[in-house]
Amino acid sequence: MTDPVIAQKSPYAVEVEAGTTYYWCACGRSKTQPFCDGSHQGTGLEPVAHTAGKTGKAYFCGCKSSKTGALCDGTHKDL
Repeated sequence: MTDPVIAQKSPYAVEVEAGTTYYWCACGRSKTQPFCDGSHQGTGLEPVAHTAGKTGKAYFCGCKSSKTGALCDGTHKDL
């Protein structure tokens, strides 16, 4: 398994719609950050499905080190 690449050391603020599933890039290689574009092939890493609970702004992890899945947990502050 390959380690993820840090896409950026801050979260991605994205407008999401309640009930919609978004596929967060966990490998850091996607050209469509913070979402998967298939660049993970061969890395052993897979995108993470995140279904928005409410409409509004969500903060997706950019450092790829969040311990809470697709959403930022502040881990980037310690990198």
